Amino acid sequence: MFTTKYSEILEQIDQVDPINYGRTRNFIDGDVSKLSPYISRGVISTKQVMKRTLDRGFEPDEIKKWLQELAWRDYWQLIWIEKGNEINSDLRHPQPDVQNHYMPKVIIEANTGIKAVDDAIEEFYETGYLHNHVRMYIATICCNMGKSHWKVPAKWMYYHLKDGDWASNALSWQWVAGSNSNKKYIANQDNINKYCNTDQSGTFLDVPYEAFDDFYTPKTLKDLVLPELKTLLPDSKEIEIDSDKPTLIYNFYNMDPKWKEDEDANRILLLEPSIFQKYPVSENSIRFVIDLGENIPNLQNYVGEFDELKNQFSLPDSDIYFKEHPLNNYSGNEEPRDWMFSTKGYYSSFFKFWNKAKKELKHPAGLFDGT
Repeated sequence: MFTTKYSEILEQIDQVDPINYGRTRNFIDGDVSKLSPYISRGVISTKQVMKRTLDRGFEPDEIKKWLQELAWRDYWQLIWIEKGNEINSDLRHPQPDVQNHYMPKVIIEANTGIKAVDDAIEEFYETGYLHNHVRMYIATICCNMGKSHWKVPAKWMYYHLKDGDWASNALSWQWVAGSNSNKKYIANQDNINKYCNTDQSGTFLDVPYEAFDDFYTPKTLKDLVLPELKTLLPDSKEIEIDSDKPTLIYNFYNMDPKWKEDEDANRILLLEPSIFQKYPVSENSIRFVIDLGENIPNLQNYVGEFDELKNQFSLPDSDIYFKEHPLNNYSGNEEPRDWMFSTKGYYSSFFKFWNKAKKELKHPAGLFDGT
């Protein structure tokens, strides 16, 4: 489903119909881009996607929904930068009515009895992809019907996602659960039928919305489990570093093949066990990153911590370069990512962020000066 060839990824950007995307994105068979794995892995940036879309002649106003969805990804990352580890706890409010810190077993087994959700989870295990609406359905079943705290099921989903972005994932789960929003997100069977093209009835969600005011956890969601999530990293191999060249650090969130592509440098994909112990991902996700590395000439894989790499090869900070990310605990020369807008900082809602950032779209050429 997801190519790892850079040229084909660029073609995929240019094939997006941003107007039809805006009309159909909420439907499971809608005209979505499936660019999220490449944005999350830092192969392409939200700014790059925006520029290529506008370069095709679209006006910002006619593709507002497309630009907003790209901006959401930057918005979540900016919150992570500002709040750090606070995003690992209830950010704005305590999640209401939490009764457990596990997750329903039927979610893991794709056996909720809701066909659209079960089918999507089974495909998810194969592809690493979930439509955004289905992610919300799974989250509301776990948190608002099953009364699970958001963090355990959010880590389960992140583990399997090819587009796993902890900020986007954790904060979206909190938005559904009510700890990062002013109310919980609820969906009933009619909503699922509408957006997933099903005609199912008789499920535990086949109730009117007012019934959720006094909703009791159905028996099928009461069998709880704690998923075992472990990352299998590749075996360490010897690498060579030329001390006369700068060293560029790539990682799970930066696989940009165009970054400093004309420089003669050591290029290292750093896979730190401590990061994957805290934020585990599947073997498929690791394989995806390694395959993406084929776009970066002479990239060497190093399994170990940053300090181990630095000390093993006596690397001075002046020779080390990396792109900014909240998970980095590096020393050296940090370089900014390509953000869509110059607007930075914490905003309590996306639309407060958007209403400031969108002003820059009045003169879009200025957004791409120097790019």
